[in-house]
Amino acid sequence: MVMKGLTLRGLEVFEALARTGSVAQAAEITGLSQPSVSQQLRNLEKALGTDLVDHGRRPMRLTQAGRSFLARTQAVLGELQVAQSELAVMDLGHLTTLSIGLIDDFDNDLTPRLATLLADSLTRSKFKLITLSSLDLFEALEAQRLHMAVSAHSGEVLEGVIEYPLVQDPFILVAPKGAEQPMQDLPFLRYAREQLISRQIEGHLARQQMEFEERFEIGSHLALMAMVARGLGWAITTPLGYMRAARFHDGLEAQPAPFGKFARRISLITRSDWSDQVPQEVADMIKRLMQSQIVDPALAQLPWLDGQLKVIS
Repeated sequence: MVMKGLTLRGLEVFEALARTGSVAQAAEITGLSQPSVSQQLRNLEKALGTDLVDHGRRPMRLTQAGRSFLARTQAVLGELQVAQSELAVMDLGHLTTLSIGLIDDFDNDLTPRLATLLADSLTRSKFKLITLSSLDLFEALEAQRLHMAVSAHSGEVLEGVIEYPLVQDPFILVAPKGAEQPMQDLPFLRYAREQLISRQIEGHLARQQMEFEERFEIGSHLALMAMVARGLGWAITTPLGYMRAARFHDGLEAQPAPFGKFARRISLITRSDWSDQVPQEVADMIKRLMQSQIVDPALAQLPWLDGQLKVIS
């Protein structure tokens, strides 16, 4: 039995407060008034019999009990969001075939969940799901080998397609853990120039009139993160890329990009001749999965990304 006074709204308020350290921001996130936020927190602390935040400090900081309870709270809210996605399984039985491509950024978390949810809905359909690079996905969509694709947006005007924006993924700097001046002391490790992410990064650096020696150009994201973790250089990636490289986190340090904020947009893209609500329904499902499987865990590790890494409403 759940103890009296422990509510879902209280957990949501506590998570928002822990993330922002601000009653005002927590109120904005949860849609409550500031007095209601404060009351929800008091009710939760009373139910648990302990203080979760240090009420004498601004911005608010978690107590030791609060830090421990936050991990459990995030796990509970994440599972509820996943359950919501699973209950919202679409009726795709009217489709005879569905083919969808995704960038490999999601192989660890979103793609397995999405594949099982779609397969459950496609009761009598031929179903194909593949992972490719963003540029290859655009080509496959244009050649009508795919019905829809989840990809980084190139920034170009795309003819004959409809875009459903999913998530804003800001660029960040990753350096070897403990490196004090990585950009001065270590070489820049680039993504291979054939990749869309490389073109986006290089374009931003050019606009900032920043140049770095061209020594390393790596086509594998995980290889790039492994090289950074070994102290061979620093790189520019995104939170999605950083979270995907969890095995190397002991040797990595993520930092805000020191040369102006910039971000890529991940979208679901489909041909404009699609006649029903399937793309919108798939996009909504992917957003829920992204929030629980990627965005929330990333913000828990890198809270300074709040407001930058976000699902697009």
